[in-house]
Amino acid sequence: MPDSSPATAGSAPAPTPSRRPGDRPVHRVEALSEPDVEDILDLDQWAFGFDDTGVDSHPATQIFEWDRVYGVRDPDGDGLIGTNLTLSLDLPVPGGHLPCAGLTWVGVHPKARRQGVLSSMIAHHLRTVQERGEAVSVLYAAEAGIYGRFGYGLASRCQRFTLPRRAQLRDVPGWQDVRLRLERVDVDRHASLVADCHDAVRGDRPGMLSRSTPELRRHFLLDQPGLRQGAESLRIMTAQADDGGPVRGYALFRRKASWSHAGPDGTVEVRECVARDPAALRALWGRLVDLDLTSRVETWDQPLDDPLVHLLVDVRGALPRITDGLWLRIVDLPAALTARRYLRPVEAVLEVTDELCPWNAGRWRLQGGPDGAACVPTSAPVDLRLDVRELAAAYLGGESLAAVAAAGLAVPAEPQRLPELAAGFGWPLAPYNSWMF
Repeated sequence: MPDSSPATAGSAPAPTPSRRPGDRPVHRVEALSEPDVEDILDLDQWAFGFDDTGVDSHPATQIFEWDRVYGVRDPDGDGLIGTNLTLSLDLPVPGGHLPCAGLTWVGVHPKARRQGVLSSMIAHHLRTVQERGEAVSVLYAAEAGIYGRFGYGLASRCQRFTLPRRAQLRDVPGWQDVRLRLERVDVDRHASLVADCHDAVRGDRPGMLSRSTPELRRHFLLDQPGLRQGAESLRIMTAQADDGGPVRGYALFRRKASWSHAGPDGTVEVRECVARDPAALRALWGRLVDLDLTSRVETWDQPLDDPLVHLLVDVRGALPRITDGLWLRIVDLPAALTARRYLRPVEAVLEVTDELCPWNAGRWRLQGGPDGAACVPTSAPVDLRLDVRELAAAYLGGESLAAVAAAGLAVPAEPQRLPELAAGFGWPLAPYNSWMF
């Protein structure tokens, strides 16, 4: 890994480079506004290969923050060839919280692929994020191979389950006394209920992003018939509080009917299952795995340490499979490393390379522990050399720096010190976000 000059670390932020050696010509990224919404929706269909005939796509645009919507226009005047927008989100990090930029609706028209459109938009995005004082950017990747080259690291992994009906669950004290209520989802009635319960449990889980605006709360429950793919409308199951207070938990799900020669063969699709206490969670899952006319339960993404793993008597029978979750990009390195806490005392000099955000590059002395942290530029001898991508992957505590080094993607000066440093970056809860944006 090439050496970085210690003098560059912590210096005044330089402009994000508009191009790198070998890049195609830079495209002009410009602000878009509400009159551009039809062009944005059209480009989205071109970029992702779908047709929204019969579906009103406009409700999805209600989450747009119009001061953070950008695009690239065809130089020949033939509409948009690239779009992206950013959501202003709150990101739990180990021991704290950070305002962060949620990058989404990233699309490039097929006619403009391999022409540097995405590179121009990402460079513009990182520059505007840095200017707004947000230390990190996060996203979900449609294709896993795209964003690593822009410094995004895979900061959380998830698992999905396909449980057989009547999957056996272990007993939890009090679960049989939990009262459950099943309803069709009504956005007006359920948006705040769901959001309040979600907020109550997300704060200690690194990566579990906020749904703090009214638009995001409603958007998460949108359920257009044209997008159900033959399943029923969205349903909600709530675990009721005995004292009339907030619900103890909820599950969002839908059933998809199917029949085989042997009889009913329906599927329960679980979007989200959240609970404030273990008994409520056990009660919710107990009902989900035993709905009539179904033979399986398919979950959306769950954390690697999800309680369901421990509730299941036969984990193997749930067919767990791992997938990538949240991708994270460090935009302001000292702010990001200072904002989180460290499981064990950490004192190390990191030498970081960062081609797109050169203000991050150089040597940084990190001192941290359970009660606080500091990160300042230094010229002291290096303990660990790595790219910002690998540092981002380890940032939420889900990826081990020791594993990164074993893969040859980080170089320790003294390998015997690496386990201590890796342990400091770890965290008791696996990073996870329960919704895609």
